[in-house]
Amino acid sequence: TLEAINHARAAEVPIVVAINKIDKSNADPQRVMNELATNDLIPEAWGGETIMVEMSAQQNLGVDDLIEQLIVVAELEELTANPTGRAKGIVLEANLDQGRGPVATVLIDKGTLKVGDPIVAGPAFGTVRALIDDKARQINEAGPSTPVQILGLSTVPAAGDEMRVAPDLKTARTVGEAREQRLKEKAQRGDAR
Repeated sequence: TLEAINHARAAEVPIVVAINKIDKSNADPQRVMNELATNDLIPEAWGGETIMVEMSAQQNLGVDDLIEQLIVVAELEELTANPTGRAKGIVLEANLDQGRGPVATVLIDKGTLKVGDPIVAGPAFGTVRALIDDKARQINEAGPSTPVQILGLSTVPAAGDEMRVAPDLKTARTVGEAREQRLKEKAQRGDAR
């Protein structure tokens, strides 16, 4: 959660908090709000500026309210994305899958990512072999605000790494290998990533 807050602040984007699983017997939304308030996310209900929606995705409670709040924020902030041009996005999570190799879940925020595109994400590079949407279907392209799993990377990138479509695979490889070298040098010096 702290990492997500820091990424959102670094990107200077509005934060809307979904407090999920309120249907659980041990749910304590007030405790969650208190913890978030200690990180300067003060709920609107307490006079702050952070929208917080209590919900249960499993029981479909508060989902419509969350969508409504996101629409309001998007309209107030005039948030739009350009679906044309080379894609750019943020790695949400990544792992090494036994059968599929390095898999990165990326949220596209600009452009349209297509199967066959040369990409770089942190030190990882490659050609998009497959795109898998949030319903586990293989798709051929993903536009802005689409979360998608990407297969075809050389290694596992880190959450928070920026993913970009490169002009060609050679450029993607050069950028990825240079980043990998810098990470190795930092590790030898004892610096954190």
